[in-house]
Amino acid sequence: MKKVTLLLSILAVVSLVLTACAPKATGGGGGTAAAGMPDLKGRTVTVAVENAYPPFNSIDQATSKGVGWDYDAVNEICRRLNCVPEFKEVAWDGLFPAMNAGEYDMAADGITYKMQRAWGVDFSIPYTPVSQTLLVRADESHTSDEFTADQNLKVGTQIQTTNYDAAVSIFPDKEIVAFEDFGAPVLALLSGDIDGVVIDDVAAFGFMGANPGQLKVISYFETGEFLAFVYPPGSDLINPINAALRAMYADGTLAQLNARWGLADPGALEY
Repeated sequence: MKKVTLLLSILAVVSLVLTACAPKATGGGGGTAAAGMPDLKGRTVTVAVENAYPPFNSIDQATSKGVGWDYDAVNEICRRLNCVPEFKEVAWDGLFPAMNAGEYDMAADGITYKMQRAWGVDFSIPYTPVSQTLLVRADESHTSDEFTADQNLKVGTQIQTTNYDAAVSIFPDKEIVAFEDFGAPVLALLSGDIDGVVIDDVAAFGFMGANPGQLKVISYFETGEFLAFVYPPGSDLINPINAALRAMYADGTLAQLNARWGLADPGALEY
C-alpha cells in the first residue's frame, strides 16, 4: 500500500512539473497557424466593417451578431494564421481616413480597388470581380434607357464610392441622389422616394435576398472592378493575409465562400 501511495505521489509531482513547463496557448486559431502559413501567434486583428452592406456584412436581427462574407472569410483567414478578428462598426465616410491613420488593422467592406485610393491605403490581392447594376422595385416597368432619358426618374447610390462614380458616368445628365450608406438608398427605393439604385451586382443580390420579391435588377454595366481588403500603408498583415487568400483559393475554400454569399467565382480573376 505504501508503494502505491509513493507511486501516486511521484506521478502527481511529474504531472505538476510537466504542466508548469508546457507552452502557453496563444489563442486565436487554436493556438497555432495552419501548416505552411505565417503564424500571427494569437494576435488580435481589428477589422472595420459597416454592418450595412449585405452580403458582405450586416447584423442578423435574430441574433444581433454580424454575418456575411466578410465575417466568414476573415474568420477563416485568422483560423489559418492564428489570429483573433475583432470586428468594428465604422461609417463609410470615415473609413479611408481611419485606415490611412492606422486606427484599424484592416477593412473588409466589399471595397473596390481603385488607383486613387491606393495612394492613401494598401490593398490585398482581389478576391472577386464585380459589375455595376441598376436596382429597381420589382414592379418597375421602365427600361435603363428610359432612366437615362426621363429626368423625373431619380437614381441614388452611396456617396464617395465607385458606385457613385459609375452612376455619374452612366447617367451624366441626371442629378444623382447621394446617401451615407447603401441601406439608405435601398430604403428610399422601396418607399418610392427614388426609382433606382446604382450598386455592385453582389450587393444588389444581397439586398434582393433581404427584401424577397420587392426588388430586381434591370441593367448590368461592366466596369472591370475588383474587390479587396484594405490596410494602413505598410501594414505587416498584407503578406500573411495574401498568403492565406492564396491558400484558400488553391484548396477551393474561397470558391465555396464566394458561392455561399453570391460572389463571383474567384477563378474569374484569371482573365
